[in-house]
Amino acid sequence: MRPSVDLGRRKLLFAGAAATAATGLIGSRAAADTKAPPGAALYDVPEDSTKVPGRGVHEDHGYGTRSQFEKEVRVKADNPSDITSWTFTPLASTIGNLTPSGLHFERHHGGIPVIDPDRHDLFLHGLVDVAKKFSVAELKRLPSVTRKYFIECSGNTLSEWSKPKGKNVQFTHGLLSTSEWTGVPFATLARAVGLKDNAAWVLAEGADAAVMTRSIPIAKMLSDALIVYGQNGEALRPEQGYPLRLVLPGFEGNTHIKWLRRLQVSDRPFMTREETSAYTDLMKDGRAKLYTLAMDAKSVITFPSGEMMLPKPGQYMIQGFAWTGRGRVHAVDISLDKGATWLPARIDNVPEPMCTVRFSFPWHWDGKPVVLQSRCTDETGYVQPTRAELIPLRGENAIYHYNAIQSWAIGADGSVSNVHI
Repeated sequence: MRPSVDLGRRKLLFAGAAATAATGLIGSRAAADTKAPPGAALYDVPEDSTKVPGRGVHEDHGYGTRSQFEKEVRVKADNPSDITSWTFTPLASTIGNLTPSGLHFERHHGGIPVIDPDRHDLFLHGLVDVAKKFSVAELKRLPSVTRKYFIECSGNTLSEWSKPKGKNVQFTHGLLSTSEWTGVPFATLARAVGLKDNAAWVLAEGADAAVMTRSIPIAKMLSDALIVYGQNGEALRPEQGYPLRLVLPGFEGNTHIKWLRRLQVSDRPFMTREETSAYTDLMKDGRAKLYTLAMDAKSVITFPSGEMMLPKPGQYMIQGFAWTGRGRVHAVDISLDKGATWLPARIDNVPEPMCTVRFSFPWHWDGKPVVLQSRCTDETGYVQPTRAELIPLRGENAIYHYNAIQSWAIGADGSVSNVHI
């Protein structure tokens, strides 16, 4: 359990420092790049914007675009193919706590299908009283809920098991995104079909070429599972499962089945390809652990982080994200001395269940080499482990669910790099 924190000390720490701390600069301001980023049109830049009329309202063809000066994009991994792929969210440049839909990380096993919502149905069958088929239109007519949840791929940070490989936070932690999701609770559909007494698991199946399937405990499905059709105020994007996806708050990303077409209720797990040959946890004794579904508490500093450069000693605001699949984030702490001591960070938004929080910490860099770390504690009392604590439990042959404390080393020249402590 995490020792109690002196709340008075937290308040004093921020009372004076927050007013004077400024967000650090990555480097000197460069001239604007004349190449438009994806999703933005390129327009001429006048010397004085007050002297010429602006562009017409409808030049974007009815769907707004971001400024040509905003360059954030997802970065693609060194994938085996375009249809079996990963892209990473640019966490360091995320503003606020929600990920824009167009920057949400992607993970595909059989490409991105094209699905006409008018021809797409969701089948619910198996150990039910009456099997039913729901069209997308029928689902949208049912009572809906809107909630903010993160989704994290269980392979997030997999590069860090043996040695520090990720050069920046986009590659080390970028398989994490937070959205506002809108959809129908599975419990609503369960009441419509009736569940048999021995119902214990649900198989969720996608309509992609991989026919992605995962087994989900019925307790989780009835607790907070959503059949989602909306993301951040609009329809799901094709990359995120249009027209329907499953959202399982706090569970590993592979279980949030996209392009959802079928839910089969059973008395036992289905032992599918994705939960036997993959998405299992190889322990240090060589045995594989099945159904490690909830994501443990985790955090990462996004500023300053790998490949950044602090221009000079001075006042900076350390910033980052923390999250847990087991409820709310309770506290985030910062270490400036390789974990010898910890100081309380400020949580910048109200913690919600299975949702990321932003944290910040005012810091004066004296120009000397230093290692920065963050540590998350969730409402269950679980404390994010160090590598020294995690590796003896799991070994270094694991792939999934790496949640050890991340360390960023700052050199005397201001350069920031990924290190293991």
